[in-house]
This record gives sequence, structure tokens and C-alpha cells, in this order.
Amino acid sequence: MIKSRTFDHPIVISAADIDEMGHVNNTVYLQWVQDAVVQYWEHVSPPDVRSRLLWVALQHQVIYRRPLFLGDRVAALVTATGTRGSRASFTTMFKRGDDIAAEVRSSWCCVDASTRRPRRIADDIARVFLPPASLRQGAERNAV
Repeated sequence: MIKSRTFDHPIVISAADIDEMGHVNNTVYLQWVQDAVVQYWEHVSPPDVRSRLLWVALQHQVIYRRPLFLGDRVAALVTATGTRGSRASFTTMFKRGDDIAAEVRSSWCCVDASTRRPRRIADDIARVFLPPASLRQGAERNAV
């Protein structure tokens, strides 16, 4: 099985991320997913493509496993899991060392920057995230 590329996005926990229970507030993870997926896109896509396409989050499914605290070293590991039409799906794992703190499965819509309408993800764009063989072998069934 061919694996997708994984993007490592470091997280810096600030005091503003901590709630009254002394750990990272659950809502902060959604901002982190937004930041990590956008950084992934900006890291792997050519500038001319970035200027033509935008991404809008459609859905997030969050599974919280362990709390995170101020001072923890955290990485958001983003992996594209498939595309279908104008949608792309990603999994973001928040890890502290070997421990998974949270897992987020999300669905995003590709949008034309000038018309602000959904735009089908062309194979050349999908290849930015996914190895070529996975584009035809199960990528659609894995899309959210």
C-alpha cells in the first residue's frame, strides 16, 4: 500500500489555549487543524496554484485521547487521505512524543479564488498531496 505524504506542523501552546481545567481547550484543536492544513497546502503547492485556489473546511470529526498542557511539545501531523470532486479529506494527528492527544478527520472543499465557487480537484492538484498510484486506488472511497 502506498502511503500519502505527511506534513509535520509544530504547535506552540500558549496560555490563551488553556481552559479553566488547566489543559488545552477543545475548541483550540479546530484552529490548529485550520492552521496545519493551510500550512501543508502552502508548503506543497506551487505559488501559481496557491493564487488560484482556496480551501474551505466543511467538516471535522475530533477524537480526543489525552489532554495537552502548557509547556507540552506537540506536533500536528497532517496526511491527505483522498479526493473526490471538489473535496479533499485529511487526517491530522496531534502527538506529544509517541502519545496521540487527538485525531481529527476533516473534509475540505477546493474553491476557485476568483469566483469563490467549488472547483473540481484536478489530478495534477491531487498529486501535490497524494502519490499517483493512490489517486486511482481507493482515494475516492476514503474521501469524507
